[in-house]
Amino acid sequence: MTTLGLIGSGNIGSTLARLAVDAGYDVVLSNSRGPETLSDLVEDLGDHARAATAQEAAAAGDLVVVTIPLKGYRDLPADALRGKLVIDTINYYPDRDGHVAALDEESTTTSELVQDHLAGASVVKAFNNIVFESLRRLPRPHGDPERSVLPIAGDDEQAKARVVRFLDDLGYDALDVGPLAEGWRFQRDTAAYVKPYAADDEGNIVPEESHPVDRDVLQQRLDEAQRYRDM
Repeated sequence: MTTLGLIGSGNIGSTLARLAVDAGYDVVLSNSRGPETLSDLVEDLGDHARAATAQEAAAAGDLVVVTIPLKGYRDLPADALRGKLVIDTINYYPDRDGHVAALDEESTTTSELVQDHLAGASVVKAFNNIVFESLRRLPRPHGDPERSVLPIAGDDEQAKARVVRFLDDLGYDALDVGPLAEGWRFQRDTAAYVKPYAADDEGNIVPEESHPVDRDVLQQRLDEAQRYRDM
């Protein structure tokens, strides 16, 4: 059975853990506060979940999701993640993370920073542009006409193919946006960020009204991000 390691078990991490367990994965969860703080979540998830340290979750995972604040990315266990497929959900919020000059200047992206730190891993950007309520509500079986599509980016084609399969297992299709350098297209404050899945007609974020996003709609939002940058 495939094991999913989670470094970070907040809203996105715990939602992915639930979807993965439901899809037949074993899950090893970790957070910055210690395994003992995850006992209630692990009990709720059942026999296919256990809590561990970040180092242990990294070592145990056949694939590992990193879902932490950007300011903590240098604390990720690079040695334990060497040779691993790492799914990066991180977003940049200067008020929370502090200002990062290279990101403010748009000379790099969050996932490229993570990849630089995890030089021995294959990083794929995914799950960063959807709120956890929508992520929980929108999974659909393969072939369902109301199945949603999520964007991914990465430099390793084999790693991206594996993430596509993982998304499929969880109930989503994937749209490959290209290398990590193109991950800015669905980062915070772009047209592809959150609102396609969870906004009302006035553009207000209303997660309880989450609606499916197909490939054409997502591509339109990604193209809009490019037009805005080119202005």
